[in-house]
Amino acid sequence: MSADVAPAPADGRPSGLRQLVGTSRPLSWIDTAYPFAAAYLLAGGGVDVALVVGTLFFLIPYNLLMYGINDVYDHESDVANPRKGGIEGVVLDVRWHRTVIAWSVATTAPFVVALVVLALRADEPWAVVVLAVSVAAVVAYSAPHLRFKERPGLDSATSATHFVSPAVLGVVLAGGAMTWPVVATLLAFFAWACASHAFGAVQDVRADRGAGIASVATVLGARRTVRLAMGGYALAALLMATTGLPAALAAVIPVAYLVSIAPYRDLTDDECERANRGWRRFLWLNLVAGFAITQGLIIAAIG
Repeated sequence: MSADVAPAPADGRPSGLRQLVGTSRPLSWIDTAYPFAAAYLLAGGGVDVALVVGTLFFLIPYNLLMYGINDVYDHESDVANPRKGGIEGVVLDVRWHRTVIAWSVATTAPFVVALVVLALRADEPWAVVVLAVSVAAVVAYSAPHLRFKERPGLDSATSATHFVSPAVLGVVLAGGAMTWPVVATLLAFFAWACASHAFGAVQDVRADRGAGIASVATVLGARRTVRLAMGGYALAALLMATTGLPAALAAVIPVAYLVSIAPYRDLTDDECERANRGWRRFLWLNLVAGFAITQGLIIAAIG
């Protein structure tokens, strides 16, 4: 397998290593690793083996599995998508498809086994169930025959599961109590993630319809999907407002996303590509939001 991941060939085509890293979306690594680590520590877990193994798993292997499968089985539509080729995802060279799938499975399997062992040793069998749901959602989103990404409504819910399930696993693995503030925060995270996925699909309405790909945005249309996403962000803010201080202060974060996409609330299908500017702003807003949340957690911990 290592022979496949070689330096760039003389013909100038990208190397296997570059393709592997690119398909894992490095900009998004933190989006799955951070929720697990933060939830694990906040739920009472310590700096231990479970924290390290879980964080490393959700940092790289999980993202390689999630986006690798997507890039392999979406290759045809990716080639025709002008957004691909930068921070929004590589166009995976066909000759690396088998390598990406092999490495995705090979890097994921040991971590999954380790997390299952750690969960059972901690007498937290529900953590095994959450982990199974998390991995299954990643595979089902893009894998042939399942293709949840092409089932309107289920596409956004499955995508949200990709990001919320690491946080749920962190809470359960640490033996944390499912109090209302915890549940409300997880539900708010889920509403935020559903809204984000739906808005992300808006920019591809015309391309997806042309390729015969269904999504929540192709069914509802650009205008209604943007407004649905705004409603999702508003719901997330309302849920966070019920958690009590200081967590309730985080309600301002989904409001920022709502404000960010509001200019697109009257977007027509014919001009759906304009939403790409809002989507790129979303990617950077994630970094700002992550920083703000981190500062809030530090202040709460000190308090």
